[in-house]
Amino acid sequence: MFGPKHEDGGPELIQLLTPEGERVHHPEFDMEFSAEQLRGFYRDMVLVRRIDVEATALQRHGELGIWAQLLGQEAAQIGAGRALRPHDFVFPTYREHGVAWCRGLDPLKLLGLFRGVDHGDWDPKEFGLNLYTIVIGAQTLHAVGYAMGMQRDGVVGTGDPERDAAVLAHFGDGASSQGDVNESFIFAASYNAPVVFFCQNNQWAISEPIERQSRIPLYQRALGFGFPGLRVDGNDVLATYAVTQAALQRARDGQGPTFIEAYTYRMGAHTTTDDPTRYRLSADVESWKLRDPIARLEVFLKRSGSADDAFFADVAAEADAIGHTLREGCKAMPDPRPLDIFDRVYSEIPPELAAQRDGFADYLASFEGSVH
Repeated sequence: MFGPKHEDGGPELIQLLTPEGERVHHPEFDMEFSAEQLRGFYRDMVLVRRIDVEATALQRHGELGIWAQLLGQEAAQIGAGRALRPHDFVFPTYREHGVAWCRGLDPLKLLGLFRGVDHGDWDPKEFGLNLYTIVIGAQTLHAVGYAMGMQRDGVVGTGDPERDAAVLAHFGDGASSQGDVNESFIFAASYNAPVVFFCQNNQWAISEPIERQSRIPLYQRALGFGFPGLRVDGNDVLATYAVTQAALQRARDGQGPTFIEAYTYRMGAHTTTDDPTRYRLSADVESWKLRDPIARLEVFLKRSGSADDAFFADVAAEADAIGHTLREGCKAMPDPRPLDIFDRVYSEIPPELAAQRDGFADYLASFEGSVH
């Protein structure tokens, strides 16, 4: 018999903004937000949702090979992404489009990956964002290794806010069952690594519900490895920001890892090749629509007088402009040159690989001038 399933996240859920748009307070993670911050969160979530919707439409029209949707998870990603400092570093999965937005990445670079014209065309060092990881859970080991490197570089626990840094590692509820993730927990705890494990529990590991994945709430697993675990309302951008900011600061201060379970819901499909109607009830989806992260913040902005009609109109217009840019930019992407695959493997190409490259070049040249 599985343990109790909390449809609402349970009494341990950290929340600062209810689904009805009411501002509430928390004894440990409460904080004040300026009207400018609130408007910024809203703008981020609306624009990221538009990016996601446009990318899904592009895939349906054959312009992308596949797309991993984030619909419904905007607050979890924007809250976590905005809690980062420039010198922190992020290890994403393949769905962290909102975090990539917060790190300043042009969304067209994401589309290039899913269109198949590159393998991720951005400099991780420039953006503080590693390339997307397709292998489930592998990035958590990379994150811990990077965090241990930060310790050895002397950028943890110095007390200098311009120097101290931490790592944010993203993964999903399904990935929490992977060996790599659990091994990363062991290493992080053993070496007190400055890493925050950020699990977006969207209730579904592709087609397997959360109650088949764990007998206890996911955040409680952290206790077994010896570091704190927290469950936050992943549809509440304010709470997600506050909790992630506190966990990252704890890591920067040299106090070790934290596990954050962002309790949310995947409103779309796992990817555009998935049909979620085969394994979940439409009633569940309708129930989660009432907890929409954007709608609750919009209600609060209007009630508190923090935004006027002109602001909402401007954001909507900006979203339309981004949609147009993505559509045109995606279709204009040039096809990759076949030999480019050899250029970014080694800094100095070894003789064996050079021979393969030359042989492939000769093969391609044999088709020149042929009639198709």
